[in-house]
Amino acid sequence: MAKQFVCNDSTVVTTTKGKLRGFLFDGIYTFHGIRYAKAKRFQMPEPVDAWDGVKDALSYGMICPVLNQPMPMGEVLTPHRFWPESEHCQYLNVWTKSIDPSAKKPVMVWFHGGGYSAGSSIEQVAYEGDNLAKFGDVVVVTVNHRLNIFGHLDLSAFGEKYWNSVNVGIADLVASLEWVRDNIAAFGGDPENVLIFGQSGGGGKVTTLGQTPAADGLFHKAIVMSGVIGEDFQTSTVSGKEFALAIAAELGIEEKDIEKLEKVPSKLLIRATNKAEKKLRKEGKFYNWGPVANSWYKGDPLKVGFNPSYQKVPTMVGSVLAEFAFGGPVLMDKEGMSAEERRAVVAAKFGEENADKVIACFKSAYPDKNEVYACDLDVNGFRPLTIKYVKEKAKDAEAPVYSYMFSLIFNYMGGKAAWHCSDIAFFFHNATRLPICQIDGVTEQLEDKMAGAFVNFAYTGNPNVEGLPEWHASTGDTVNTMVFDAECEERVNYDEDVVKYIASVTPPFHFDFNMDDDEDEEGGSAWFF
Repeated sequence: MAKQFVCNDSTVVTTTKGKLRGFLFDGIYTFHGIRYAKAKRFQMPEPVDAWDGVKDALSYGMICPVLNQPMPMGEVLTPHRFWPESEHCQYLNVWTKSIDPSAKKPVMVWFHGGGYSAGSSIEQVAYEGDNLAKFGDVVVVTVNHRLNIFGHLDLSAFGEKYWNSVNVGIADLVASLEWVRDNIAAFGGDPENVLIFGQSGGGGKVTTLGQTPAADGLFHKAIVMSGVIGEDFQTSTVSGKEFALAIAAELGIEEKDIEKLEKVPSKLLIRATNKAEKKLRKEGKFYNWGPVANSWYKGDPLKVGFNPSYQKVPTMVGSVLAEFAFGGPVLMDKEGMSAEERRAVVAAKFGEENADKVIACFKSAYPDKNEVYACDLDVNGFRPLTIKYVKEKAKDAEAPVYSYMFSLIFNYMGGKAAWHCSDIAFFFHNATRLPICQIDGVTEQLEDKMAGAFVNFAYTGNPNVEGLPEWHASTGDTVNTMVFDAECEERVNYDEDVVKYIASVTPPFHFDFNMDDDEDEEGGSAWFF
């Protein structure tokens, strides 16, 4: 029997600005491409204008332009989708089982990954919200916003007009939450029960909003997925003024005419930005796209302390076992190797003198895992700061803080430990959409537990769900981590010392984005998020 599809007057909702038509498919009302704000370049967002009649919300909205086109690779690990781009990208999508304003279902608002420079609300196949809305009876919202030069170029040195240009991408997210507050009841949601969650850069956006007073009261629960990002990812070595002048020079614009940057066609602006950035990198200078502390944004809580309002918000924080271990051992039948062969692999990475201790440490944390995966363990990326974030927030929090780890081994190239983004499909109840997530006897029960934990957290601020062992909130001294795996288990203070030791014998982690703008050569950035 065909699944029901309806798109008519019965799928119309009334927002504060006008009426929107979505569609109903297989029991889920879906609204794509809702414009939640507008903005001039480098300026704070503003409300959209009201309209007469009924607008269609049947197509995804424009996504923010990226600076470097992606190089297709690793799509079997993390399948992506691409879409037309515009700097006028303040659009969101909604999935819900009900459009009854009295339904008051929990609202889960998703912020995409890609740092603060790339990505979109539809970029990953796993971001679709219909299955989570159906499974959990929640309202799912996904958000596009300004990124890179359009969302984070610091022009404050050029006058009050640009006082917060470096944070307008985050201001878009605040505007999206204001839209949710004012309109989500029309989609069956409860504006007084809004959870924000995101992965990688999206997790960073969650932590940033926790430190942004303008967002106080607009969300009531938070989940940070592989998103506690260290200083190496965030600290610019060149000022916004110097970078802006370098971009302007590429366009033949003098400092006194810096406002002309507002009118440069976006493609030309992107080309000039890439040329300026490449020249600065040759001088050893780097400009980071991302939020900067000022009168509007308080700054990294691990440096300046947690916003008191955010301390009242129940929070879940976690990461995955291997994160960015793309260079780890591959093409190996890891399970078929002898103990001597496994030790030789570990010794090749960490040194003969360290191999036995690395193995012992790894096994203390993951006794059922093949020790070869010690080579992939995230020790210089997200995990150390994730542990610190949990402990620091829990120390003085007025609401519970929960910790998790996703450590599943996938059937890929002889066995691959959970990588950056591999948990998203399970938490979204979308594992059936990704071939690589299919593990006989594991997939269905694990995604029920993982998505169920998120849904229960959205409803109550407590992630405990049937099928999981009891999961306790962490404290300033005790990190109680739910390890999501083929068999799930709560572990207490289980990996901090392991991470510290293995980090001490591991080369420092760094990205190589391979930014090549040679028009005659195939190039681009690895699209792994």
